[in-house]
Amino acid sequence: MRFIFVHGTGVRRERFDDLFRWIRGGLDERFPDADVVPCYWGDIFGSSLSAGGASIPGVATTRGADDPGETEAAEWVLLLTDPFCELRVLAALGSVDDGLGMPGVQSVGERVADSIRKVPRDLSSDSFDADELTVLLQDTNVIEGYSAALDALMDSDEFRDACVAAHDDFAAAELTTAASRAIVALLLSGAGESVVCTGDERDRMVDLLSSRIGGTARGPVLRASGVLVKLGLRWAPQSVLDRKRGEFTSAGASAVGDILRYQARGGPLRDHLAELIGQSPEPPVVIGHSLGGIALVDALALAAVRQQPLSVRLLVTVGSQAPFLHELGALAGLPPGATLPPGFPRWLNIYDRRDVLSYLAGPVFPGDPRVSDHEVHSRQPFPISHSAYWKLGAVYDRIGEALQ
Repeated sequence: MRFIFVHGTGVRRERFDDLFRWIRGGLDERFPDADVVPCYWGDIFGSSLSAGGASIPGVATTRGADDPGETEAAEWVLLLTDPFCELRVLAALGSVDDGLGMPGVQSVGERVADSIRKVPRDLSSDSFDADELTVLLQDTNVIEGYSAALDALMDSDEFRDACVAAHDDFAAAELTTAASRAIVALLLSGAGESVVCTGDERDRMVDLLSSRIGGTARGPVLRASGVLVKLGLRWAPQSVLDRKRGEFTSAGASAVGDILRYQARGGPLRDHLAELIGQSPEPPVVIGHSLGGIALVDALALAAVRQQPLSVRLLVTVGSQAPFLHELGALAGLPPGATLPPGFPRWLNIYDRRDVLSYLAGPVFPGDPRVSDHEVHSRQPFPISHSAYWKLGAVYDRIGEALQ
């Protein structure tokens, strides 16, 4: 009995040899006379960075940590992650209260808090003019969170602690600027992907909020920023992000690139599979993992639609996205919503619900007796679960049952 194994996305020779060794061992154990044929396509039909990654920003050149833009970005990485981080540092850096405050006299921290408390919350009110800040909040798609951001600031322990620690006019100015930056950070982080905001717009929002609270535009250079920017630069400087982006993109080029290349130019791989199946001395069992399963479904469906069906004893897809792509109307071999054509072989689809790249075929082709799903349990999280099938005896047992 002949088996043909077709690997999935991102697999290259060394990885394929490891996988094939496990698959051949599992099949040999249950089918002693098995002729297991490898179909390795990664080098010929897989993707590669033809220009050596020249399209990836920051790979060829990187900027140093003395770049002002990098320093500013490091500050806002921290603020977007933790909008109150500067206020927390200000509270820690604040001078100790000497207890000599005048009875009945409002402290500088209380004065800042009172100013923020009096800032109008409802910018949509007809009685409130659409000033520059209102227009800016609208243009950046963050205006809906404005009132909630002000309230969140006032309710935070970090702001209250920073108010207590402020005992002079300079500290009050620092507090005003830090509070304004915290509000803007809350707005930007809360709006998520709907935000459309440049660095200039972000800084202008901080200036306008500071002025509205009672401070001066731009405000002083915060002591808190000096502390936090060192942490930010260690955490995510642009030079590090550029390097990591290059490493990540290059390493992931084959995994994602194989999928994209197949979707755009999958014909040669499908033709190769059809030729390999056609050369088999007997109808083979074809086993496709991940993208390999997609290519097999496409090749078999296209041949059947052309009324030149490929002679296959059983199609086995493992951890495959073919059913999901058909739901999307993205399979090359089947029009959106189409049923499997006459001449398409029996199809065993094996999945593990912990593998987020595996999908059910039966519900997508309801009532078709040729299609069956079988669940296995690797007890591994994703992405390990996506490759763990080949060490599960249940996979080979189920293939054996389908062939009886």
